[in-house]
Amino acid sequence: MYTGFFQLAQVPFSLTPDTSFYLGLPQHEAALNVLHTAINSGEGFIKVTGEVGTGKTLLCRLFLKQAPTNWQMAYLPDPALTPLELRWALAQELGLKFSANIDTPQLLQLLQRQLILLVSQQKRVILVIDEAQALPNDTLETLRLLTNLETEQQKLLQVVLFAQPELDQRLSSTAFRQLQQRITFSHQLTVMNTLQIRHYIAHRLAIAGCFTPLFSDTALRLLHHYSRGIPRLVNILAHKCLMLAYGEGRTQVTWQHMRYAAADTPAVKATGHHLPIVGPLLMWLAAWRVAR
Repeated sequence: MYTGFFQLAQVPFSLTPDTSFYLGLPQHEAALNVLHTAINSGEGFIKVTGEVGTGKTLLCRLFLKQAPTNWQMAYLPDPALTPLELRWALAQELGLKFSANIDTPQLLQLLQRQLILLVSQQKRVILVIDEAQALPNDTLETLRLLTNLETEQQKLLQVVLFAQPELDQRLSSTAFRQLQQRITFSHQLTVMNTLQIRHYIAHRLAIAGCFTPLFSDTALRLLHHYSRGIPRLVNILAHKCLMLAYGEGRTQVTWQHMRYAAADTPAVKATGHHLPIVGPLLMWLAAWRVAR
C-alpha cells in the first residue's frame, strides 16, 4: 500500500468507523451534546438522523465509548429483529441468564426485574440501536411499549436511535404518532463545508503520522464538489487519490487525481458529473504498482 511512500503509520482514510480518527466538527459535537443532555434529563426516546455516510455509526461508537460508569449500555447493531428477538437481545445485553424455553410473559417479567435492579443501583439503562430505519414496524411498537416501564421518578429504559431520514418518514405516519410524541430530543447531522473538509483531511493525515499537505488546494476544492461534504465519500475519494499519486510516484494529490478518483466512484458518477472515462484504468495502474 502507499503508507510507506507517504511516510504514514496507517491508512488515513479507511471506511471503518475508527473513533481514534474522530474530529469534533460542530455538527457532530452538537449531536453528542443533545444525546448527553437528553439522557441526563431522563427522556425515553432520543433520535439522531443523517444521510448515508454522514458519520452516524462513528458517533454511535463514540457515544458508547464515552458512556460514564453509571450508564448501563445495551447496543444492538443489527435492528432487523422481531419483537421477541428484540426482547431476547436486550435481556442478553443486560446480562440476564435464563433458559431458552421461557415464554414471552416470563421474559418480560425478568426484563422488568433486571431493569428495576439496575435502577436501584443508580444506573441509567440505555438501549442504543444503529441503522434504526431498518426496524420492522411491530418491533418499533415493542420498543415504545418497553419504554412504558418506569418507576414514579424515572424511566427504566431509555432508547437512542441512530437512523437514516427514512425513519422520519415512517414516524410521520399516523400509525406511529404515539412513538413520534415520545421522541422529545432529536438531531439531524449535516454535511461538511469546504473549510471543514480541509480540516478533516489534515486531521486524519496527522493522526496517520503525516503533517505535510498531501492534497493541493484545487484537489481539496474538487473533493468538496464531488463528495458533497459526505464524510464517507471524502474517505473513498481521498484514499483513491493517494493510490493514484503513489501509482505515478507523485508526492502530492492533484486535481487530475481527484477527477480520476471521482470517475472510479459510482456514488459520484451517479450524480451526473462530467468525468473522464480513464479513471478505472489509472486505478488499475496504481494497484499494479502496489502489487509489484
